[in-house]
Amino acid sequence: MANVNEILDTISYILEDPAIQKNIRAKLEQIAGIMKASTSKDVKLKIDKCIDILSDVCEDSNIQSFVRTQLYQLSGMLESIEH
Repeated sequence: MANVNEILDTISYILEDPAIQKNIRAKLEQIAGIMKASTSKDVKLKIDKCIDILSDVCEDSNIQSFVRTQLYQLSGMLESIEH
């Protein structure tokens, strides 16, 4: 089971890759901001929002396959917090 710090670390790791497109970078930064601002009371709502953002990003056909894999991994980490 992942925690918020692990998710933020994973996002930082993905953002370090210079091959990440600007739109994906912006969405990941948005997700990081959401996760940093989450409290224990609203964490499930924030996680659902982040998963929704990731699913929209993953539908882009121009994403490289290794980036898509990293985003799916991040989505799985978010889902593990939810349950």
